[in-house]
Amino acid sequence: MLKKSFKFLGWTLFGIFSFIALYISSVLIISKITVNSDVAKVEERNAIPIYILSNGVHTDIVVPVKNEIKDWRNQIQFNQTQSKDSLMNYIGFGWGDKGFYLDTPEWSDLKASTALKAVFGVSSSAMHTTFFKQLTEGEDCKRILVSKDNYQKLVNYISNSFSDPVRPEWIEGHSYGKKDAFYEAKGSYSLFYTCNTWANNALKAANQKASLWTVYDKGIFCHYK
Repeated sequence: MLKKSFKFLGWTLFGIFSFIALYISSVLIISKITVNSDVAKVEERNAIPIYILSNGVHTDIVVPVKNEIKDWRNQIQFNQTQSKDSLMNYIGFGWGDKGFYLDTPEWSDLKASTALKAVFGVSSSAMHTTFFKQLTEGEDCKRILVSKDNYQKLVNYISNSFSDPVRPEWIEGHSYGKKDAFYEAKGSYSLFYTCNTWANNALKAANQKASLWTVYDKGIFCHYK
């Protein structure tokens, strides 16, 4: 019995390590494959600027607060932030696991139950929105010029990620700072669909350069060097 138990344990560990190795290899390889590599350049006077913004782990899609195509103030209100500052020019959107967002302000606060739910895709999600007055381009912030048609597609993608695209449901009492807020969102986070997968798919929806599939921020930013 002891020999069989060790054999079973050995095969189990082998299976786990094989899965981890295959997962990591797939992430590294597939993330490097570019889609929409031949996207047509748009003249600045006819384009709408958007940004991809990373904090080193998580990617946000940042867009103008308002323009002729979309006025986000109709859904995401300044008075739902602590500062209530209306002198903002851009708004960032970041989809993610609700448990991570609301219950894990620091990595030291991470609970095993939260991590397991996120890994296996059985938890709910939230949209984190952040207002900005301006952004500075750099390694973690890239400016992209998109056509009006493609911006409309991006707007549709972002809007449809909220649980209620018309009237996003504000998650009151939660924020990371003075200029952000959380809202209920659709979908579930998992090993195969992360916050960065959502952001990457946003770029795909807008017909911009993106990874074929990625779960981490560098899988997006490697296409914008």
